[in-house]
Amino acid sequence: MTEFIAALFDPNIPFIRYAFIAGMLASVAFGIIGTYVVTRRISYIAGAISHCVLGGIGLGLYLQLKVGISWCDPMYGALAAALAAAVIIGLVSMYARQREDTVIGALWAIGMALGLLFIAKTPGYIDPMSYLFGNILLISKGDLWLIACLDILIVGISIFFYNKLVAVCFDEEFARMRGIRAGAYYLLLLCLTALTVVLVVRVVGIVMVIALLTLPAAVAGHFSQRLWHMMALAALFCMFFIGTGLAYSYSYDLPSGPVIIVFAGAVYLAVILGNSLFKRL
Repeated sequence: MTEFIAALFDPNIPFIRYAFIAGMLASVAFGIIGTYVVTRRISYIAGAISHCVLGGIGLGLYLQLKVGISWCDPMYGALAAALAAAVIIGLVSMYARQREDTVIGALWAIGMALGLLFIAKTPGYIDPMSYLFGNILLISKGDLWLIACLDILIVGISIFFYNKLVAVCFDEEFARMRGIRAGAYYLLLLCLTALTVVLVVRVVGIVMVIALLTLPAAVAGHFSQRLWHMMALAALFCMFFIGTGLAYSYSYDLPSGPVIIVFAGAVYLAVILGNSLFKRL
């Protein structure tokens, strides 16, 4: 741990510092949106959105490196794909007659397939594993600004529409009876989830998005009675998981994303086990 703390203040290795700052910034959004996702039970939708992100990343890389559109960063493609997937899933679940789970599964597979196809046709060697499993150590100073802007947007909207989103999460029918446009706020929640998914992808990758989005909130749910308490605790737990995961991955030369998820999962299982034992006593 002392090794990691020393590295944070070493001017010669700024990527460690950038990774830590990115993790702390993103944890705020993870805690807030993760709480909504767990409460509304839409983690499977978050998973579908995250896998569609690969299609956007692949398209961004293709346009940047093959077509020559230099400003087209893969993260812009990721944002566009995530928001498009969120809107499609939301509209299908509200208006279309097709089974929602079928559409989610189709988007899940198509997003991954398109991403791999675009990457395959992009000149130069691009390792899709860095996007599938993440590498927080590759975050640059420019990425920090993007994460900070997304963070502010997510937190601001979540706080401003807090009561409406809570009503939609707990009882959508009651919300409609009170005159709340439940469908519109459900779409808003999915779009916020999409933005948060893009942040999570930068930290732990596409494959492990659901874990970091839900585990901190699930742990926080065992120690809180109110939703905003759960959000605050989830953000703190997420900061703890990311900080500790980064420290151990740096000290033992391990990939940071999997270490963060394994540590979060171990804490979650320990909390469940401890809670079960406590109830039996």
